[in-house]
Amino acid sequence: MLDIRLIRESPDAVRAALARRAPAVAERVSEAVALDRQRREILAEVERLKADRNLHSGEVGRRKKSGEDAAALLGALKGVSDRIKTLDDDLHAVDGQLSELLLQLPNLPLADVPSGGPDAHRVLRAWGTPLAFDFTPKPHWELGTALGLLDLPTGAKLTGSGFPLFIGAGARLVRALANFMLDLHTREHGYVEVAPPCLVNADSARGTGQLPDLESNMYVTGDGLYLIPTAEVPVTNIHRDDILAADRLPVAYAAFTPCFRREAGAHGKDTRGLIRVHQFDKVELVRFCRPETSPAEHELLLGHAEAVLRRLGLPYRVVLLAAGDFGFASAKTYDLEVWAPGVGTWLEVSSASTYTDFQARRANIRYRPAPGSKPEFVHTLNASGVAFPRTIIALLENHQRADGSVAIPEALAPYLGTDRLGPSR
Repeated sequence: MLDIRLIRESPDAVRAALARRAPAVAERVSEAVALDRQRREILAEVERLKADRNLHSGEVGRRKKSGEDAAALLGALKGVSDRIKTLDDDLHAVDGQLSELLLQLPNLPLADVPSGGPDAHRVLRAWGTPLAFDFTPKPHWELGTALGLLDLPTGAKLTGSGFPLFIGAGARLVRALANFMLDLHTREHGYVEVAPPCLVNADSARGTGQLPDLESNMYVTGDGLYLIPTAEVPVTNIHRDDILAADRLPVAYAAFTPCFRREAGAHGKDTRGLIRVHQFDKVELVRFCRPETSPAEHELLLGHAEAVLRRLGLPYRVVLLAAGDFGFASAKTYDLEVWAPGVGTWLEVSSASTYTDFQARRANIRYRPAPGSKPEFVHTLNASGVAFPRTIIALLENHQRADGSVAIPEALAPYLGTDRLGPSR
């Protein structure tokens, strides 16, 4: 949530920043300014009337004590009280309108984020060299089927398109990836592992910015709970309404969960195999930090996600997203894209984002800079560390061999119990 004081004091700057994301949204800044002005005018009148009421109440007491007639003054006091009640009702209504509007305004992109849409994304760097195969590389759905790892038709029968079924060594591969990533992030990167619920309430979804903006992409139960689209939602809300000790920061959590997304575009292009699915597994990384360390924390977080891809020997590139094409709550996002030779394209496997104090304001997550000082909002960050389906795509397609087998990277082999997947195994 944006700070209303920032909107009040610098409306043109906020409007210009939001216009980099969506011009139509930027126009709502004027509405927020008007509601804030109306709210403050009502508050000022209420305070003035309360002061008058207090003064007149004292005069009523004095008159009664001295035996003077106080009826007229009592009538005036009732009129003041009635007016205060009316204004309190007006204030409640305006507060509700302003709060609802602020919930609908996205975060401001940081200054170093390029303007524009997908065409303005910047490839910052790349790691690894895509292999030049001496045979035609197969797509992952052919490899997964031939190796007995993947049964997409049965997954569709069980639930529907976009719900894959991993079997045999494929199921073990999912489990191996989870253990490998969690061990890497907890043992080497200092994260605390958590196993959060896969259902959250509306307050949690609102706290991270899924509500109201992304509700149409979420699965909701009959009793109003939401299946998580990412572990970012429950993990960030661990500290909703908390005041963290300054010496505890940064706080870092890693979580392995299934994720569920309706994905409005999932019935369009790029839907074959595992490229775009409604249910998938992911290890998520969430960090809470002081505002002044936020830029460095973002780079650190990105490096932790990159470490996974390097250990797995997957060529990847780092892309800085443009302001018009990243998440509602984000102020700056890096995407990690792996090369998938079987489908001949780069696939996003991680988004590493900084939210500045946007989520912290919505979820009321604060810290006390010094003992006895006024609490301030933390900064929150998160990244996929990393998402499984497209990582599995890249693993199978990059490490396939001419005989149809797939080599398993050295870092992953101990978790899977083999260094090769093949029809004979």
